[in-house]
Amino acid sequence: MEAELGYFERNIQRMQYGSFRAAGYFIGSGVVEAGCKTVIGARCKQSGMFWSRPGAENVLALRCIHSSRRLDQFWKHRLNQHVKRNDSLSSVRLMKNFVRRP
Repeated sequence: MEAELGYFERNIQRMQYGSFRAAGYFIGSGVVEAGCKTVIGARCKQSGMFWSRPGAENVLALRCIHSSRRLDQFWKHRLNQHVKRNDSLSSVRLMKNFVRRP
């Protein structure tokens, strides 16, 4: 019984359910479960679909980004990463060309 009491004492800040509800937060797991069903089930569990783990993870990541309305932000980030990578590769190529010349 001491272990259980200790759990409640250590986690009292996480158990402010009245305050959480008043702030509009969901308390139960139903919303998360419904989200998983919508995002995962609708894409990966259709009839005749077979996915590799990496393929499913990539598609699900994009679906989550899309569902959270962050797709534009995601593509801007990807473009910036691509530009940075290409800029660094261009710098390496320039350095190689510079070093080769006498």
